Amino acid sequence: MIKIYDRKDVEDSSIFSRSTAAADLSAPVAEIIAEVRANGDAALRAYGERFDHVEAGALSGLQVSEAEITKALSSVEPEFVGVLREAAANIEAYHKKQLRDSFIMTEREGVVLGQRVLPLARVGIYVPGGTAAYPSTVLMNAVPARIAGVPEIVMTTPPARDGSVNPYILAAASVAGVTKIFKAGGAQAIAALAYGTESVPQVDKIVGPGNAFVAEAKKQVFGQVNIDMIAGPSEILVLADGKSDPAFVAADLLSQAEHDKMASAVLVTDSMELAEKVQAELERQLPLLSREEIARTSIETNGKIIVAKDLREGIAIANRIAPEHLEICVDNPFDYLSEIENAGSVFLGRYNPEPMGDYFAGPNHTLPTLGTARFYSPLSVDDFVKKMQFSYYTKEALEKDYRKVSLFAKKEGLTAHARAVDIRFGEAEG
Repeated sequence: MIKIYDRKDVEDSSIFSRSTAAADLSAPVAEIIAEVRANGDAALRAYGERFDHVEAGALSGLQVSEAEITKALSSVEPEFVGVLREAAANIEAYHKKQLRDSFIMTEREGVVLGQRVLPLARVGIYVPGGTAAYPSTVLMNAVPARIAGVPEIVMTTPPARDGSVNPYILAAASVAGVTKIFKAGGAQAIAALAYGTESVPQVDKIVGPGNAFVAEAKKQVFGQVNIDMIAGPSEILVLADGKSDPAFVAADLLSQAEHDKMASAVLVTDSMELAEKVQAELERQLPLLSREEIARTSIETNGKIIVAKDLREGIAIANRIAPEHLEICVDNPFDYLSEIENAGSVFLGRYNPEPMGDYFAGPNHTLPTLGTARFYSPLSVDDFVKKMQFSYYTKEALEKDYRKVSLFAKKEGLTAHARAVDIRFGEAEG
C-alpha cells in the first residue's frame, strides 16, 4: 500500500529520494561497444541471437526492407494507422512553433554578424522492443527531427525471434518519416549508431529511451556523438485539491507506475481525506491492470502521498521534486502555472491526464527525469539542429576597434593574439 506523509515529514529529505540503484554495467557495455567497433554487422547478428534470442540466420539482412514495411502497414488496423497520422499531425503542429531562424546583425558600420541554424546531417533513434512496443516513441523522436530538416533519420529497434520487427513500430516509422530502419537492440545498437558498421551508418546524435544497458552505452559514446539525455525511470507527480476525484487521481498515478518497478508516482494534496481515498482507490484499481505486479511494486516501493498545508506549499514540494510529468488537478490551473519552475511537462486541469501527452496532444514525451527538469528540457526541434556563428569586418571597422582587442589580448598574456590585429596597421613589434 502507498505511504501517506504529513507535511511535517517534508523536512526529511529522504522522502524526496528516487530509486536509482542499479548494477554497474560499465564493463560489459564497454565490451559490447568494442566488439561492435571491431566486427560490425557480424557482432550485431551475434548479439541479436544472444540477447534477443533471434533464430540463427534470421538476421542475414539487418536493414528492414521496403517490402517488410509495406507488409507491416497492411497488417495494422486502418483505425490505428489513422490515429498514428492524427497524432503525428498534432506533434508536427506543436513542434513547428519551435523552429528558429538564422539572423544577421548590421547595426555597426562595416561589421556583419550572424548565426546560421543548420539541421544535423544524420540522427539515430533508438526504439525499445522486447515485452512492449512503443510506436509513440517513434513519433516523438522522428517528427521533430524531420521538422528540423534532418535529411537522414536512422532507427534501430530489437527484432523478434524470427527476425521481424513489430508492425506497429514500422507503421509509426513510415508515418513519421524515418528513412532507414535496422534490426538491432541494446548497447550494440547504440554502438552501431555511434561508430557505424557495414550496414548501419554512423550518426551525429542518438536519441530515444532504453534499458540500463542502452543508457550506459549512451553515456559511453557521448563525445563520439551527441545524445539527448540519460533518462531514468518514469515519474509522475499529481498536485490535486480536495475536490479531485480519487478514482481519476489513482488512475493517473498508475498510468506511470505500470511502466517500471522503479517508476515514481507521487500525489501532493492539501486534503487528508483525498489522500486516504486515493490510497484505497489504488488498491481497488491495481488488480484490474494487466501489469499489476510491476505497478504494485512501483507504488509500494517508490509511491508517495504527501499532504501539504495548502496548494502553495504543494507547489513548493513539486518544484523541489522537479518531476518528469506534473498534473495540476484544480478548477483554475492557469492560476498556478507561473509558479511552476521545475517540471518536464505540465498537464493542466482535471480532464488532461498524462497519457494525453504520451500519445496525442502534441508536446514531446521525451522528458527529463530524476530531478533533472531543474536544468534539462523536453526533446525538441532544438535537439536536431546546430548553430554556426559568422562575422565580417571591413578594414575601416577593424581600425576602430583593433587597439581594444590588442589591449585585451595583452592583459591575458596572449601576444600572438595582439600581433594578429596590430600587424594589419603596422603596429606589431619586430
